[in-house]
Order: sequence, then C-alpha cells, then structure tokens
Amino acid sequence: MMKRLTLLVVLFVATWDVYAQTGLLTGRVITPEEAGEALVNIALEGTPKGTLTTTDGYYKLTNIPSGNYHLVASFIGLKTERLDVVVKAGEETVVPIIEMEEDHQRLEEVVVTGASYSNYLGDELSPALKLPSSILETPQNIQVVTKDLLVDQQAVDMLEQVSRNTSGAMMIEHWGTFARINMRGFKLPAFRNGLNVDLPWGPLTEDMSVVERVEFVKGPAGFMLSSGEPGGFYNVVTKKPDPNADNEVSMTMGSFNTLRATADLGGVLNKTGNLRYRLNLMGSTKQSHRDYEYTNRYTFAPVIEYRLNDRTSLTAEYLYQHAELSVVGAAYVFSTGGFKSLPRSYTLGEPNIDPTTIREHNAFLKVEHWLNSNWKLTAQAGFLDYLQEGSSLWADSVTTDGVYRSLSIWDATSRAELGQAFVQGNLQTGNIEHRILAGVDLGNKTYYADWFQKGPLGGEGNPLAYENPVHQVPSDAIPVFDRTESIRKRAYGIYLANQSTRYSALYLQDELALFENRLRLTLAGRYTTYRSAVYGATTDDAVFTPRVGVSYSLDKNTSVYALYDQSFLPQSGADKQGRAFEPVDGVDIEAGIKRKWADGRWNSSLTVYQITKENILTTDPEDINFKVQLGEAQSKGIEFDLQGEIARGLNLILNYANTDVKVTKDNNPAVVGTRLSGHAKHMTNGWLKYQFKNHGFKGLGLSLGYQYQLDRSSWSWGADNEAILPDYFRLDGAISWKNDDFSIGLNVNNLLNDYLFSGSAYASYVYWQAEPGTNFRLNMTYKF
Repeated sequence: MMKRLTLLVVLFVATWDVYAQTGLLTGRVITPEEAGEALVNIALEGTPKGTLTTTDGYYKLTNIPSGNYHLVASFIGLKTERLDVVVKAGEETVVPIIEMEEDHQRLEEVVVTGASYSNYLGDELSPALKLPSSILETPQNIQVVTKDLLVDQQAVDMLEQVSRNTSGAMMIEHWGTFARINMRGFKLPAFRNGLNVDLPWGPLTEDMSVVERVEFVKGPAGFMLSSGEPGGFYNVVTKKPDPNADNEVSMTMGSFNTLRATADLGGVLNKTGNLRYRLNLMGSTKQSHRDYEYTNRYTFAPVIEYRLNDRTSLTAEYLYQHAELSVVGAAYVFSTGGFKSLPRSYTLGEPNIDPTTIREHNAFLKVEHWLNSNWKLTAQAGFLDYLQEGSSLWADSVTTDGVYRSLSIWDATSRAELGQAFVQGNLQTGNIEHRILAGVDLGNKTYYADWFQKGPLGGEGNPLAYENPVHQVPSDAIPVFDRTESIRKRAYGIYLANQSTRYSALYLQDELALFENRLRLTLAGRYTTYRSAVYGATTDDAVFTPRVGVSYSLDKNTSVYALYDQSFLPQSGADKQGRAFEPVDGVDIEAGIKRKWADGRWNSSLTVYQITKENILTTDPEDINFKVQLGEAQSKGIEFDLQGEIARGLNLILNYANTDVKVTKDNNPAVVGTRLSGHAKHMTNGWLKYQFKNHGFKGLGLSLGYQYQLDRSSWSWGADNEAILPDYFRLDGAISWKNDDFSIGLNVNNLLNDYLFSGSAYASYVYWQAEPGTNFRLNMTYKF
C-alpha cells in the first residue's frame, strides 16, 4: 500500500511539474447551421499540436509550452480563422469564441473536386519572399500570377507576355534567350525561389512546365535585395513535392509546326510519407513566322523533399534547361523605309548558319527548421552554371539597296553561387507583437563572353535586298570563328568582355503589430558590401538602405499602406579628379489601398508611386571627356490591379498603369523633361474567362484577353527617347473544356491579325521586331 501511495505521489508531482512548465488551451467554435455538427480542425501553427472539436464545438489542447501562438480553426467549406493566443506556464487560457462563416469559393471547389475550375486569385505570398503578412497586410504592391492563369493562356515561357498579368510590367525586345521585362520604366532582375539568378545576358528564360507561380514585387525590396534598378523584381516559384497533387501529361501543337510534350509526376517514396518527390519533364520544338528561325528545348527538373520530423525538412532541387535556336538576332528588321515597310516574315537569317546552343544547370538546397513554436530558421544555397555557344546577327550598315549583315560570334559562360540564411519569428513586448526577419544574403556571379570575332555575312558589298531577298548564302561566305581557346581566355580580346559581382548583405526587419494587428509598422534596414567589375572597371563600396512601411486595416477586407524604400546601383569609374563614382540611389515613395471583395473571391489594389534615381552620370560641363554625377530621373505612376472570380464561374484579370519616366536633372538643359525609354505611358491588360458550372455545358470555358499600350517610348539603341511608336492593341481568345481527368484548350492569338511590333529609330534608319499574325495552339492534358 505504501509503495502504491509513494508511486501516486511521484506521478502527481511529475504531472504537476510538467503542467507548471506548460499551459492549457480551451475554447469553443460555432459553425453555421449548414455545416451540421462539424468537427473543426484546431491547430497551433508551426507545431504538431492539434485536435478536433466535439460535436458541440468545444476543444482542449494540453501540455503546451508557454509562448505566443497562432491558433488556426479550419473546416472544408468554411473560412479559415486565425487567432493570436498566449499560453502561460501553469495556467489555462480560454480562447474567445470563434464564429466561422461559409466560404463559398472553397465549398464550390469541394463540390466539383476543384481540379476542374480555374483560379486566378493569388492572395497569398510564397515562403520565398520571407514576408510575415498576407498580401492584404503587406505595405507594398505585390501581384501573383497563378498556375491556372498561365495554363489558360498557354504561356510556355517568360518571353510570352506573362508580364501582361500585372500592371506596369512590359516585355521589351529580346534576343530569344532571356526575358527582358521593364516595370515602372526600369529593368527587372530575375529571381528563382527567392534567389537572385539575374545575369548580364540571362538566365535562360524559365519554361512554364516547372513553374508554380510568378510573383511581381514592385519597387525596391530590402527584404530580398537592394542592389539594382528600383522598379522591382519578378520571382519564379518552381513546383514542389505535393502528395495531394495529380500526375499529368500534356501535348501541345500549333502554328509554325509547334510540338510540345510535358509530364508532371509526384508522390511519396516511402510508407511513412516523409520522403516526397516531384519530377517535371518537357520537350518542345517550334518554328517561327520568319523562315530559318526555330527553337528546340527540353527540361529536366526533379525535386526531393525529406521531412526528418515535425520541425525539420530538407529540399533538394535540380533544374536542367537546354535550348537550341537559330542564329540570335534574326528577329530584328532594319530598313530606311520606316516601320512596317517590310513583311512580318522578313528575316536576316540563313538556313546554313550553325545554331546557338544554351545549356543551364541549376541546383538548389533548402533546409527549414523550427527552433520552437515561434521561431523558424531557413538556409538555402543555389548554384547556376550557364554555357552558350553560337552567333548573333546585326546590321553593319543600312542603305536604300538593302541591309549589309554582320555575323558575330557569341559564346558566353556564366556562374552564380548564391546563399541565404534567415530567421523568422514572433515576440511580444507588452501589447505589441514583433514579427522579426533577420538574415544574411551572399552572392558571387561571373560572366565571360566572346563577341569580338565577326565578319560580313554573304561577303563584302552584298546586301540583303528589301524586295525579293535572296538567301542561300554560300557556306564560304559565312564567317568562321576560332574556338580553340576557352571562352574565359577569349573574353580578354580586343577589349575586356567580362563582368563579375560579389556581395554580402545583412538585413533586419521588424513588423510591429499594434491595436490587435489593426496597425502594422515596418522598420527595416539592409547593409550591403559589394565588389563589381564591368569590362575592366572595378568598384568597391558598402551601402545601407532603409525601409519604412505602414499598413492599416480599415476592416478585415480593406487596408491602406504607405512605403519608403531605397535601392542602389553600383557605378564603375571615376571623375576627372580620380574620385570613384558613388552608387546611383533609387528612392521609392508609394501609397495604396487594397481590398478583398465577395468573401475573398476577388481582390483589387490601387497604388500611386514616385521613384527618384539620383547620382546618374552626365557629361562633365568642364571637360566633355569625363563624367560627373549630377543627373536625376523620376518615374511617377498609378497602378490598378484586379484578379479573381468576380461572379460565379467568371474569372477576371484586369490592370492599368500610367507610367511617366523623365529626366529631371542634367547638365544639358535640353535633356531635362525628355522621356526615358522602355515604357508605355498608358498600359492596360485584361483576361476574362467564363466557365460553365451547370449540367450540359459543365466544364466548358470561353476566354478573351487584350493588351493595349498607348504613347510608347521604345527601348532605344542610342536614339532619342521620343515616343515614335504607334499604339499597340492585341486581342486573344480561347475555348476550352475540362473535367477532373481531362482537359482540352484551343487558344488563338492576335485575333485581329494586326501587324504588331516594337522598335526604335537607329542612326539614319529604323529597326523593329514583328510579332506573328493570327496563330493558334491546341493543348490536351490528362490527369491521373
């Protein structure tokens, strides 16, 4: 008896000791009558703690370590509710009653099994952006292009107007290898999964077969980068393992002998389900509306995710992209007769020029570990290896007789070694919640090229005529290039053709949530040290860039925000006195309003901004052989975005941007007030899809989209910045049908068969790139 009593006392003391170090959570959930006796899922975010409510809605969570938590209540067909709760050691915390509401969008997805209907609403950020709040609460304009939208538009890579789905973003002329996108008038760097993979002439544009979503972040963003142009960046989020995702295969065919096949496979590799995989494969071939122009590509992208336990996961990802394309630059047309004076099919290319080949290896490794219920550590490394061998075409001179073509070698090799480590977490000081982000960002990039070797295509004094051009150039009239030495050695040719950047950055951000998260104040700073070398000119510096933002919730669906953010752009060289140039400063001031409508089925945002670039190089007024930093340019604008299901079965993407980029200070008074190239003053895009959800026509979808650009200022090559281009209007349409297992879609682009192009004045003539006339794509996808 005494032994049993002693054991009971020991157990009681041990139990009390555990309880004294932990706490208890109790509460109740009230659900709508339509949900019946719903057993609601209760979980503490970021922990393995969870339970189900009773049929009366009561729940209890025991043995919870003291601290601050996010309690999540969820059930199919009901809106997910989140509450901040505080657990104290040895005490019971009674959570306020949670009243859940119907979520019509989620309920419809469950009824029709979800996979059959498109979703254009991107209202959550990927973890790659590191931000603690939702898009609604973040003090910055961020737009998400969803996978469903990309599928409906049948975009195959970033070159195919993916930028149409966000305000202020504009595709600029390209060489067919990388996406040159301007936003707010400035070039956007390319990110993949939160890592800056931007290269001087790359990377190879991502194939959409591996893409889950594309995020456009507008303006400087110190939580991701501070070096570069102040217009923002785009982040491509690749597909990750998902045990609930369908496997699928697809086939596409279309105009210009387009053939494309993809496979998206995934699942678990062991019985416990903690080892998961995703494999994406793609192969494609397509020609062009111009003769002798083609692109062949294939992609191999496996991903493995291993979950060691509830707190730690490891993800390894590999992406291989290979492209073979006809000579780069053949898409450009030159003429003394003005724009559109030559047919869309006119080309500088020849059938017997050796193709350009590009291969790109990407490797990513990511580790996530929850230190405790409030703090998470993330570390990731990325490696990119890019190799290009080929040639490029350009006009050596242009006369009324025709175009004298020059063929240059274009071999390049580039590498990027990237690393990040950051912690995210919450802590409480009084009534203020602090959402902390702190980390380090490292990068080392190199680029070597040989574009020195060149010669006349077709021989001396043999122009390509405008009318009835004769191709079939004899092989002995095509320049021959010497590749006996490595690209790195050849890069030190007539002049240096190498670029490198090495940087390290520390950043700290605190988002203070006040008045029960009604008001959010963001205070952040980034300290970056870098060394850059561009064609032999080297610069070293260290720059601190602050960030201040405020966001206020007018109600649970509406927020207003204001933001002050900075960026910098390294400058190489020195002034007449030998003083190194300071970086160009980019200062962004913006404000906006965001709102969710119709129970969160669609959202909208309206933003006004002003970006000022200072310390721009201009000619020294005392010596034209030198430069001084007295230049300034400003980009001002208004942006509007709308996305989501605005009525049952009716999805809409609609945006508008007014962008005005001008020189505001220069030594030459004649330059002040002139426009900078690379934007359209007015730009609006739309994509509307109606999908029938009733019997009979169930699964049938009809789509119509447009792109409209007014008052275009081209990306010029040394010409003035006047808006010499006509307005641009393109109309596209699609018809589709899908169920849970099978889908088929027919897209027709440029329905009006307009002659669409972009270009500029160049010396005494003009150049342009023409888009194809009316063309189609037919896609069939099977899920299993």
